[in-house]
Amino acid sequence: MTVSYFALYRTPEDPAAFEQHYFGSHVPLVERTPGLLENRVHRVTRQFVGEPSWFLLAELVFESPEAMEQAFRTEEWAASGADLRSWGGMELVTMFAAEPHPSAAG
Repeated sequence: MTVSYFALYRTPEDPAAFEQHYFGSHVPLVERTPGLLENRVHRVTRQFVGEPSWFLLAELVFESPEAMEQAFRTEEWAASGADLRSWGGMELVTMFAAEPHPSAAG
């Protein structure tokens, strides 16, 4: 069963500068992570309810919880975290792991 690691970013003060850093440096580093199956990045186009205001959602898909844990111990993963901290992305992000709920399987 696959597992996903989500990074949910609040709307930055300067969205263009955020995207320049995010797609110019962070995404290429993340995509070098061993064991990563997919990196799905979604832009929030409309928020109906709730606070804070969300901007981007990244879904990193791994083959299994074990594969994700192994990926978290790699130099590539550490480099992506260092990059995120270097330009202030850590102040905007909430991160969590999730797997498909058995009751929602179709």
